Amino acid sequence: MGNSAFKPLSALTLLCLIALIMSSVAPFDRTTWWLEVAPVLIALPILWATRSRFPLTPLLYVCIGLHALVLIVGGTYSYARVPFGFEMQSWLDLSRNPYDKIGHFAQGFVPALVAREILLRGGYVKGARMLAFVVVCIVLAISASYELIEWAAAIALGQGADEFLGTQGDPWDTQSDMAFALLGAVVALLSLSRWQDRQIAQLTAAR
Repeated sequence: MGNSAFKPLSALTLLCLIALIMSSVAPFDRTTWWLEVAPVLIALPILWATRSRFPLTPLLYVCIGLHALVLIVGGTYSYARVPFGFEMQSWLDLSRNPYDKIGHFAQGFVPALVAREILLRGGYVKGARMLAFVVVCIVLAISASYELIEWAAAIALGQGADEFLGTQGDPWDTQSDMAFALLGAVVALLSLSRWQDRQIAQLTAAR
């Protein structure tokens, strides 16, 4: 594996391990912590296992690292109790802690870049418009799948899943979660596509 991939992946892993260790000391709810950090614990081994045959762009490693921190913080406090969320609630005069919407925005933003990079480098989709359409569809599928997982957790854990669901009494929480994931995907495509294209070209040339 080239140094171009080793350094950002190593930095991402170190950052995540430090955050995981700190957050595991005294999370608000241990079950919620495991549920929220599970994607991080799954993603890191996959990134290392595929580092040689499919290293990602530095941009994508950074975005994955930031997404991991969002998840870890949410797991530490539970999304409805994240202190920064209460600050946002006060600033924006909201009726609830909005930190979970940051999580769902990231759930659209980062997977959009992951899907885009895989599709582009594999040559699976032709044309910028079709690529954007397929990426958005993938993001919505991921978001819907996550909502189904939350539903299954609610059935399996009963009241114990309340902190994981983080609905805060909002009957439209599922729909707004998916809307924020869609928004995140659109923002990622509009803001970072060209930057990602340049890094993909550099990575391809280096290999």
